[in-house]
Amino acid sequence: MSFSGPRNVNGYRNQHESSWDTAGSNGYTRSNIGAKLDGYFDKRELPMYKDKPYSYAASRRKPWWQKWRFTGGILLLLVALLYWVGIFSSTNTRTSVKDASKSTWSWSSKMAGTQVDWNERRERVKDAFVLSWDGYEKYAWGHDGYHPTSKRGTQMTPSGMGWIIVDALDTLMIMNLTLRLTHAREWITTSLNYEQDQEVNTFETTIRMLGGLLSAHYLSTTFPEMAPLADDDQGAPGEDLYLEKATDLADRLLGAFDSDSGVPYASVNLKTLKGIRSHADDGASSTAEATSLQLEFKYLAMLTGEKDYWEKVEKVMELVDDNGEEDGLVPIFIYAHDGTFRGHNIRLGSRGDSYYEYLIKQYLQTSGQEPIYLELWNQALTGVRKHLITYSKKSHFTIIAERPNGLQSDLQPKMDHLVCFMPGTIALAATGGKTVAEAKQAGKWGKKEQADLNLAIELTKTCWGMYRTTATGLAPEITFFEINDPPRSEADRPSTPPADPTSTDASAEWKDDYVIKNQDAHNLQRPETVETLFYMWRITGDEKYREWGWEMFMSFVNYTKLEGDAGFTSVANVLRVPPKLRDNMESFWLAETLKYFYLLFSPVDLLPLDSIVINTEAHIFPRFQLVRGLTTGWKRKPRDKDGKVIKSEKKALEGGGKQKEISEEQKTVKEEQKKDEGTASKGEA
Repeated sequence: MSFSGPRNVNGYRNQHESSWDTAGSNGYTRSNIGAKLDGYFDKRELPMYKDKPYSYAASRRKPWWQKWRFTGGILLLLVALLYWVGIFSSTNTRTSVKDASKSTWSWSSKMAGTQVDWNERRERVKDAFVLSWDGYEKYAWGHDGYHPTSKRGTQMTPSGMGWIIVDALDTLMIMNLTLRLTHAREWITTSLNYEQDQEVNTFETTIRMLGGLLSAHYLSTTFPEMAPLADDDQGAPGEDLYLEKATDLADRLLGAFDSDSGVPYASVNLKTLKGIRSHADDGASSTAEATSLQLEFKYLAMLTGEKDYWEKVEKVMELVDDNGEEDGLVPIFIYAHDGTFRGHNIRLGSRGDSYYEYLIKQYLQTSGQEPIYLELWNQALTGVRKHLITYSKKSHFTIIAERPNGLQSDLQPKMDHLVCFMPGTIALAATGGKTVAEAKQAGKWGKKEQADLNLAIELTKTCWGMYRTTATGLAPEITFFEINDPPRSEADRPSTPPADPTSTDASAEWKDDYVIKNQDAHNLQRPETVETLFYMWRITGDEKYREWGWEMFMSFVNYTKLEGDAGFTSVANVLRVPPKLRDNMESFWLAETLKYFYLLFSPVDLLPLDSIVINTEAHIFPRFQLVRGLTTGWKRKPRDKDGKVIKSEKKALEGGGKQKEISEEQKTVKEEQKKDEGTASKGEA
């Protein structure tokens, strides 16, 4: 699809192309004083004022010119006079796009060793977002995939899902990029249509598209000063655009839940509304994917009053828990036809991760009114400590390992980068989003909370070490570790503290504990570690997490930024300099990674953690009370002292009072499945 600017913004393309001059993204050079003076008297109309950083509530003070209007007027007249006589003139007031790009990024070699200005660093993240967005806008606008090296786009559906556009909406708002948001909103209004005969992944479409639309609705209605647009003002024709699109999409996604058990199918056809079982894994759905739809559908239920959204996703949580897995740790595949697990693979990486994340976040989303999810989280975290925590051999880094063949099988010392969401989530659970100081002051801090925070701190070091151990300063997709045989458990933890992963010595011994295989050495610009740094900074107030984030961001700038105006791309091998590049920019680079960097370097009063919950694609939702008849509609089955469901020949349907006999035929089917799965699971990695 060829690029076209918004029809209702005059001179959009010229403004857009000039955004890489020395003044940043406002379309004016520093020497153009006359234009700046003109803009001073009409702030609400000029894009340059809409695209500046969001003015945060805690630091909103009246400008000096509003306090001393007379003095301000005199100074402005003096500046205008100096401009008139040519004091500020320049022989070249506007650089070319190519030169502007070089000028804009010249800071990358100058900021080392300078006094830290976090607002300035935040602006550099915004520069990276703008370059990435503008490259996509120029070469692949309206396409679901962007390949910046070859400068082309690809589609996932016949007419596109807006995969990148919708996923980045709330980042545009948070960064106050009004012109670009205008263009995105225009595309959604005129081109986004879900009536397409296409199979889409239930989970990815929910967290990215439904989540993106709901977050855009929340931010545009609650924070009108973020990238303000008249089109979504209260009473305007487009006020409910994001919510209307979200509802349309959600109604189509509900078809995935039409299985015999209620566990959603892996995919759904957007037009026929028919759920489709996975084409791999014996047709089983991913457990993480089936249990990471809840924040989105529950928020939509609260907005619309439609209980069906709530009940569909809540039922999944009940079915998963009814399996009664040991210590709250669940296998990574689940059958949609009967709600039982396939195999015994236990891990917090791919296909397992966000199940655990959404336990605590469901508790926080409804303001602590559903304690069942806190109970599930605490049980699972205890299980992680008991079965998955171990330590590297020499330097004693804390690891969340895997049990590919069940909890009684051997431990595999492997961590996906995806697992690095966990330290931040543990810290979030310990305080509920408040700072440690606030939690202590409120009397909500004890030995458990301190132990959980200590675990989060140690795991964050391990994830940071994944970056510090490579030549590029970028983490691989998967890391293995050297561990003891037999592996140490948390009960047998080393007495000496872990090594310091901030060491700059290229031959530091601690790096020997990290084992990176060539097939795992790629970097997809994933967000999980910077996500954790954001949570750790907000909760502990320790500046080192911001410093680690800046170093990480600079590694992305140095090794993933392309020459010219195409933006950033992923990396094929982080172990070599210069690295071989891949030709792909994932939507989560804009939706998550750069958003978390921006929030990490922003004032803490921007989106306070104790008033929001962030989904697994970094989309922002509010916390809310249980209203409009919404309530927890299930209870956990009775457990023994080890946390296992007490066995019975009858399934008690809690809440309804009815009972259903388990037929002999069903028992036989389950026994056969377990035999097949036991064989299949031996080959899973």
